[in-house]
Amino acid sequence: MGFAFERVWTTVRGMRLYSAKVSTIAQEVVRALVSSKAVEVSEEGGQREVVADVESVLKSYLDTEREVDEKTRDLLQRTGRGTTEFSRVRQQIAEHHGIKVGDETLDYILDQVVAMLMHSDHVEEVFEEDVVLRRHMAPIFKKHMAVDADVETEVRSQLRHVKEGTSQWDIEYARVLETVKRKRGLG
Repeated sequence: MGFAFERVWTTVRGMRLYSAKVSTIAQEVVRALVSSKAVEVSEEGGQREVVADVESVLKSYLDTEREVDEKTRDLLQRTGRGTTEFSRVRQQIAEHHGIKVGDETLDYILDQVVAMLMHSDHVEEVFEEDVVLRRHMAPIFKKHMAVDADVETEVRSQLRHVKEGTSQWDIEYARVLETVKRKRGLG
């Protein structure tokens, strides 16, 4: 039954933050904000420290999201409900944990990074409005989080010979998904 949950979870989300991309995203975000003069960081190791602050925000989100996903799967299995309720139940559990998931993930993460910039000891000055900061950061997040659609397409192309919805599909989907993720460094 776990395979079916993985399949629904992956396809529902559209965009996903992968732990393997956290460092890259953080570096690119800080570089973009500093080079556009949207923020000024402290002289002594400031940029490196702000990157670490952004990484911390992203890792915290991933930890909470992982906990939400585990609780969602556990609740659905305990109550005997099917995967069709996964998104709704996940949304409710995420709300209880104070995070946003699904279509609201990117906006939530951007808000968290902006809030961190306002309070970081390593950011000397923020020169732009929140909306402008978000405009600088959003394309970077989208580029790295939109990988899911490509992964989904690749997995499905390798499973054309298997009937979707069958237990064989679930097993093969999970296997191919892990292979594709590992190949792309997303494991």
